[in-house]
Amino acid sequence: MRQRLIIIVTLIVVVVVLVLINAASYVKVKVTPDTESAPDRSTYNGGPTGTRALYDFLHESGYQVARWRESTSFLLSSAGPKPATIVVVGESKFPFTKVEAREILLWVQSGGRLVIVDRMPPRLLLPKIGDWEVRALMTNFPGNDLDPTDFDAMTRDVKAVAPSQPTLLARNVETIMPSRFASAFSFTPSPPAKNKNENSNSDTSGDSGDDDFDGDTEPQVEISNKENASTVAPVTTFAGNRGALVAEYPHGKGSIILLGDPYLVANNGISRADNLQLAINAVVGSGGVIAFDEFHQGRGSTNNALIQYFEGTPVVALCAQLILIGVAIIWSRGTRFGRPLPLPTVDRRSSLEFVASMAELQQRAKAHDLALENIYNRVRRVLVRHAGLSQNSTRAEIAKRVALRSHVDEKQLESLMRSCEDTINGAPTNGRETLRLVKRLRGIEARLGLQGRARDARQSVEGI
Repeated sequence: MRQRLIIIVTLIVVVVVLVLINAASYVKVKVTPDTESAPDRSTYNGGPTGTRALYDFLHESGYQVARWRESTSFLLSSAGPKPATIVVVGESKFPFTKVEAREILLWVQSGGRLVIVDRMPPRLLLPKIGDWEVRALMTNFPGNDLDPTDFDAMTRDVKAVAPSQPTLLARNVETIMPSRFASAFSFTPSPPAKNKNENSNSDTSGDSGDDDFDGDTEPQVEISNKENASTVAPVTTFAGNRGALVAEYPHGKGSIILLGDPYLVANNGISRADNLQLAINAVVGSGGVIAFDEFHQGRGSTNNALIQYFEGTPVVALCAQLILIGVAIIWSRGTRFGRPLPLPTVDRRSSLEFVASMAELQQRAKAHDLALENIYNRVRRVLVRHAGLSQNSTRAEIAKRVALRSHVDEKQLESLMRSCEDTINGAPTNGRETLRLVKRLRGIEARLGLQGRARDARQSVEGI
């Protein structure tokens, strides 16, 4: 017991020391405020640079909105529902890879709607359209000391922009209010592509397929109707002095919509002018599920939400240490501690050991008649002594004499003695029947006061 107490006290001391070490080494993670230089454009963010206000408004307005936390490969798979619109807001924490850009552009070609809201959109997501190339120009950059909640600081020297032409994106929109950090899109004609038949001796194995999407090559749009390729051009809905602020152009069967300023859909700017209506026109389109990209914002479904919640706190390390302590306890319980001790010796001199052994043997062998014989013979001897007869007396004489000297029914006592003798002589019986007979014998003993110490005391008094 003393050794166990020492072990328990030692474990408690170790746990307390570990807790003190974690408390001393813990450094509180300072919450980084939202800034325009390092924004968080996630729909989970309710800060000024987040997009939670737009997501909640669409959800409460009855639109089908979702947070897309899967890989872009799921857009091309046949299993599960597919979104009609993918919304990518701001610079992603995990940039699009070439494979992901190819997958999402293939999805757009099949009829999807891609909305990109960014001041410097990824070049991989800006394919050529016919003879046009898309370029983004940003001349004003936000500083670290800028307060994104300050409307005057965000829109200094900026005027509201009216639609440059009536399109579906300008429906019910009179003016929009961008920030002074908005970028402008320019669409320049690109040099005509070389004819594939010009070099018939060249290797054509890399002209198509997945191998041509590497290096610095931008994803290209394949248009089957070459006559209409030059007539397809981007459509500018809102334009500023430096270029287009909101534009749209087709890509295969789908379309790509560009908004040059996340301030138009962010929490700190969506309530300005008609920015909310522009955001609705851009993301809703012809209906269907609107999916906001959270996978590239670092909130993919592959991440463990519980571990991510406690990330940066000592909870994970503390749980690991507690698991280590538990493993040590389990291992120590299976290891001998201290010198080996001899097995405890059982005192063989007790008379009850023989009785317990015989009872166990009789129970295992189901020798109910033998057990009853041992009890009946002792009770018969007591009854003979109580009646004042000899051991050779018949059961009828014993029952009659006992009934005369007490209030025991003669016939019941004789019937009980007969049943016990028949069982001893080989009559079929079982454990329940034997137990019933033994209980009746014990009842006769208790009634006559012939049981245990009461019998000895009575016999001593009669002897006196």
